[in-house]
Amino acid sequence: MKLIISPNRGEYKLFLYDNHCVCAEGVITLVETSKGYRPKTYLLRGEGKRHFAHTPTKELISQLRSCDVVLTGEAKNFERFLDDLQIKYRFITVCRRCLLENKITPLKGKNEVKHGKEVICVDCAMNELRREIGYMGKMGGLSTAHLEKLLMLYMDLDRILAMLEPEKIDLEHTVFDILESHKIIETTKIADLNLPAKFKEACGVTKLMPVQHLCVQAGLLEGKDQLVVAATASGKTFIGEMAGNVNYFGGRGNMLFLVPLVALANQKYARFTERYPYMKVSLLTGVSRINLPETKVNANRSTQANIIVGTYEGVDHILRTGKTLKNIGTVVIDEVQMLEDEDRGHRLDGLISRLKYLLPRAQFLYLSATIGMPHLLAEKLGAALVTYSERPVPLERHLIFVAKKEKIEAVKRLVTIEYRNKSSKGFRGQTIVFTNSRSRCHEIAEAIGKKSMAYHAGLSAKERRDIEEKFEKGEISSVVTTAALAAGVDFPASQVIFDALAMGIKWLTVQDFHQMMGRAGRPDYHDLGKVVVLAEPGGNYSRETKLTEEEVAISLLRGEMEEVAPVYDSEASSEEYIAHAVVCRGDSDGLRRMCATMVGEMNDVYPLLKKEGYITVKGDKVELSPFARVMAEHFIGMERLDRIRVLLKHVDSPIEIAAELECDELDDDKGKGASPAESGKAEKEKYDRTKQELTKHIRGKR
Repeated sequence: MKLIISPNRGEYKLFLYDNHCVCAEGVITLVETSKGYRPKTYLLRGEGKRHFAHTPTKELISQLRSCDVVLTGEAKNFERFLDDLQIKYRFITVCRRCLLENKITPLKGKNEVKHGKEVICVDCAMNELRREIGYMGKMGGLSTAHLEKLLMLYMDLDRILAMLEPEKIDLEHTVFDILESHKIIETTKIADLNLPAKFKEACGVTKLMPVQHLCVQAGLLEGKDQLVVAATASGKTFIGEMAGNVNYFGGRGNMLFLVPLVALANQKYARFTERYPYMKVSLLTGVSRINLPETKVNANRSTQANIIVGTYEGVDHILRTGKTLKNIGTVVIDEVQMLEDEDRGHRLDGLISRLKYLLPRAQFLYLSATIGMPHLLAEKLGAALVTYSERPVPLERHLIFVAKKEKIEAVKRLVTIEYRNKSSKGFRGQTIVFTNSRSRCHEIAEAIGKKSMAYHAGLSAKERRDIEEKFEKGEISSVVTTAALAAGVDFPASQVIFDALAMGIKWLTVQDFHQMMGRAGRPDYHDLGKVVVLAEPGGNYSRETKLTEEEVAISLLRGEMEEVAPVYDSEASSEEYIAHAVVCRGDSDGLRRMCATMVGEMNDVYPLLKKEGYITVKGDKVELSPFARVMAEHFIGMERLDRIRVLLKHVDSPIEIAAELECDELDDDKGKGASPAESGKAEKEKYDRTKQELTKHIRGKR
């Protein structure tokens, strides 16, 4: 049998163990006598008894002599008493919290959890963690399991609780994981490569970065098509620049450099214009319908320039109107992961197929920081795969659980702390904050203060350029932007904060998340990148999913990206089919080739287009109706065109038609699937108000 003695405020608790079970409990008090310390009182309660009974002290001494005596802490007076009676004893460390409940839980090895200045057992630590989780409310099972797993991994309760206490944010305790930077490897010097002399003088680079080195080894300068997947800031743009210059000086044609956003196109245009004065650079981003001075970029708009920078839609519109691009030797598709975008992916897919048809001898380069199963995409694109998974700087990823009302204060604190830091290169720590709405951008920026600015598509071109310049000069601590601009302007940030994990009302995909977090940490600016995810327990943006924000956060941090294999519905398929038909001038063989080279799977829309009269077939030619050409030029499919044709019969004003279409999109986004009239009086009133506001908005832009 084992007899455990635990000091407790001048008394001593006693636990009599037999076969690992407590069979009796007691309370002992000592008194100092002429012979030393001796028992004064001994209260004992047997198993199943409710009350303690006075027991002769001689029985205590007898039990001490016959049992294995264990002390749970320093007890000098009791030790003297045992020494006087020549009773052997030993010490063990037990959980103090368990003792308060009259339980003995030894602490050793795998059962020791740090908490403040003491050590407690795993069960008590788990109970404390669950209690804190309960205070937050609505936390999902996945999140609770994740925190419990982290507790067992780190055996440090304070570190885990730090994720639940935004007012005490300490990033040392909230690390989810660390993506280490690569080791410096030997690469090729620019001077040793077979590159044009003018390019070597102008490019400003002396030595290749690792992924650039790998591309050269894989045949970049010999005209090989390549899919390049590497982290943000690993030098992918320069890969396109090398190939473009080699092909231009080799007489194989000019370079077409495509990006998803106007802001990014403006940035590339400025970079190429400054870096390569010996080449003509042009910008093809479409024509703004809003005739304001700040929307006009003073740029060459020629399709015959040596370097043509354009947005996907800007260049695609040229093709959809029956025009063509000539003398192109290099085509660079930046941010090719946009193939997975629900709204624009089919258009990029179709554009790539159309360019391949028109420019069969051009070298195609596809650039991305994030692609799932890239070997499969490379095979579909007919390109060699070059991947480099290492980052140029290490990346710390943090997860903090925060109630929505506390997020802004947490963001403010994190931004302020980061801006005080300076890297070894002399740059201040700056932050990109991603959120899910324009109004939220302004709310957060205003809370942070004068050093923070909201940045979104609702600003004028001039306003955005001013913010970009201030950020690049280190004059502001942060930009607060929407997830929709994740692939946008290349802000040199050291820290990325996720205020929300949704894009509108839809959760971010793993690809979106990786693309956005890749903005943190630049090799020429920072020593370390940080990503901080602020996840709201129980938070949700849509009824379509039961997942909560903190569960989504864990899934994104752990997530693996899926294969790029979209399946297009009739709306997207009809739009691309007609656009293909415009480019090949109705040639049936050309149509088949373009449809076959698309990455995604198209719906067989040929019979329906023919039935509705959008196309007619004469021999090997597919002829388009005027309405079909409208589809191509205005980036719409037959369902949307059918809706417009119905509206034309009932609505006179083009502005009202546009507002009606916008309301249709809002209705689709919310997943209602019912017409305003079927949605009840309240929904109809809300619909009408939205339509009126949109009409005013569209009128104001005329």
